[in-house]
Amino acid sequence: MAISTDDSDDPYLWLEDLDGPEATTWVRDRNAETVAALTGGPTFAARQAGIRQVLDAEDRIPYPGWRGDGFYYDLWRDAAHPRGLWRRTTLDQYRRPEPEWDVLLDLDALARTEGENWVWGGVTTLPPQHRRCLISLSRGGADAVVVREYDLADRTFVDGGFTVPEAKTDVCWIDADHIWIGTDLGPGSLTDSGYPRVVLRWRRGTSLTDAEVVYEASTVDVGAYGWRDPTPGFERDFVSRSLDFYRSESFLLTGAGQRVRIPVPEDAEWGVRREWLLVQPRTPWPVGDLTHPAGALLAIRFDDFLTGARDFDVLFRPDEHTSLGGSAWTRNHLILTTLTDVRSRLELLTPGEHGWRREPLPGVPVDEESCLVETDPDRDDSYLVASEGFLQPATLRLGRLGGGAETLKRAPAFFDTDGLAVRQFFATSADGTPVPYFVVGDPAAPAGPTLLHGYGGFEVSLTPGYDGIIGRGWLARGGSYAVANIRGGGEYGPRWHRAALREHRPRAYADFAAVATDLVTRGITTPAMLGIEGGSNGGLLMGAMLTRYPSLVGAVVANVPLLDMRRYHRLLAGASWIAEYGDPDVAEDWAYLREYSPYHNVRGEVRYPPVLFVTSTRDDRVHPGHARKMTARLREHGHDVSYYENVEGGHGAAANNEQRAFIEAMSLEFLWRKLAPSADSVPAQAVGGGSGSSSTTTTGVPGRTFSSSRRWPLAVNRMQPFVVC
Repeated sequence: MAISTDDSDDPYLWLEDLDGPEATTWVRDRNAETVAALTGGPTFAARQAGIRQVLDAEDRIPYPGWRGDGFYYDLWRDAAHPRGLWRRTTLDQYRRPEPEWDVLLDLDALARTEGENWVWGGVTTLPPQHRRCLISLSRGGADAVVVREYDLADRTFVDGGFTVPEAKTDVCWIDADHIWIGTDLGPGSLTDSGYPRVVLRWRRGTSLTDAEVVYEASTVDVGAYGWRDPTPGFERDFVSRSLDFYRSESFLLTGAGQRVRIPVPEDAEWGVRREWLLVQPRTPWPVGDLTHPAGALLAIRFDDFLTGARDFDVLFRPDEHTSLGGSAWTRNHLILTTLTDVRSRLELLTPGEHGWRREPLPGVPVDEESCLVETDPDRDDSYLVASEGFLQPATLRLGRLGGGAETLKRAPAFFDTDGLAVRQFFATSADGTPVPYFVVGDPAAPAGPTLLHGYGGFEVSLTPGYDGIIGRGWLARGGSYAVANIRGGGEYGPRWHRAALREHRPRAYADFAAVATDLVTRGITTPAMLGIEGGSNGGLLMGAMLTRYPSLVGAVVANVPLLDMRRYHRLLAGASWIAEYGDPDVAEDWAYLREYSPYHNVRGEVRYPPVLFVTSTRDDRVHPGHARKMTARLREHGHDVSYYENVEGGHGAAANNEQRAFIEAMSLEFLWRKLAPSADSVPAQAVGGGSGSSSTTTTGVPGRTFSSSRRWPLAVNRMQPFVVC
């Protein structure tokens, strides 16, 4: 049953007007208050400087991308190049301590020349020569981008080449003269979620308005997109529409112009590589006399599948403790990443006449937790693997099947780990579910300031990684750091996610509350010294903890958060997340959303812990109105609330290292002031690099991707251009 859409009872609706004069003045005043309160004094300056050193460190690993041409590509930002250098080098050069890089595009120089606030938005190159590419440039870090064709040999944008005005655009090369494109074509061309509804085949030298319409989705779908598999000998074109965030319908385009439905379950993830189709169902999939479990990985020859064959090879089957973390092809093999109680393992699978051979991935140290960084399936069977942990800076290795692994780079240590340990515990949630979490800190220390991070949504796993910002800004001051693997995430596969989906979302909050309670029970902290932090969907988690469990924590930081669950689906990309949260315009859904929507559950008589909201005016994914309105409502009731809105930065809230260092330092300063009993009560380390040689690990440190564990996710997968919150 539909409910009224009248929002006249929302007294702070005017704060959703991004650039309205009244809202702009309000933001300026709140920013001034927060900056004045938190950024004065030597401790903030020292913390900010230490974080900036981490972000700009010249000896950090330049993680490369492979594109099929043998080069190592990288986007590099430092103090001299805050917007970044897009560059590449050879393997021989990359091996050196200081490689010679070939700069392809200097974004700082481009921004100065064009008078634009350009932020790198990504690139796609044209195989097999990889001379031409389509570069995406964002104004201020927004999801919307300008797309421009670039020539890597001439180092110039192509005169008369493919150019697309600012929009949430999806592009893919077909050949040198054609691309697949979905973009804003004017009224009726976008879905309710703000993504392209129409897929076009655009020919070079013609107007975009004259491009061939190949496929159209409905406005109530999340979006539509087209793409090409350019693998030599297996070239194929596809179009898809996303029915919601987890369900899609996809077609193979034939040379005769027909669309052949790919008959996999709507909620399954799938991909084609050479002759193979891989399918990972999100819910149990009955096939003949068998039912394949959710989270399994199945393989079959693609052409056979289209003609009716269903004799899948089961490459992975989940259990109560183990889930599939990901898969990636090399030229002749498939690499699987699995998680067992959030502990990673890499396996090599090889197809043959008698099935698939399975073995540990060669060259990966058995005593280290590792994750796959890159493969180059069009070229060879090489792979890049990174090994790291909470207290272990990353080591990047180049693996070759049959040839072991070569260490290419080692990341620097940014803080002293003497006396620190990593421990894994399991808290018991309200319904009896064991919830894993990690704690980093001194196990012999008395209860002290502790920062707990969480996300719990969109089947995204939080796996441990080395974070120099947390190390310098928190651990080095004597604090402890914890990461909660709550339901809604993907640590135990689709079932862990579904357990907190839609009306079950409060289970994620109960899990986080159980971890907070367990930290106190174990003597690691006290409620008054426990801070919590999360961004995006994790910001919604923070808002729910603030309003549902205020007595459990001493301070809260929420970054780019969702908070108004009555209007989230009407703001920017919010409609694309209805499958995750529910539809507020349906009475049955609003009945449960209303129970936890933070904006609708602020009470004047309840004592809340102090909270800091951080957002960005240029965030075109989660509207800054969420944080603005929540701040205004808390202020109305006299609660301790701080607010900071960066004028740029998009969903990451910062467009460069200077902005990020300022925001990170301000957040940690806020937490330390609220949680530490006094400046001298917690022993601090000297800020700087440390050996890490005497640290201990109680349970081992599971591997993870090489980005910070505190960054909220920004994308789903290669086949799905829509983004999580």
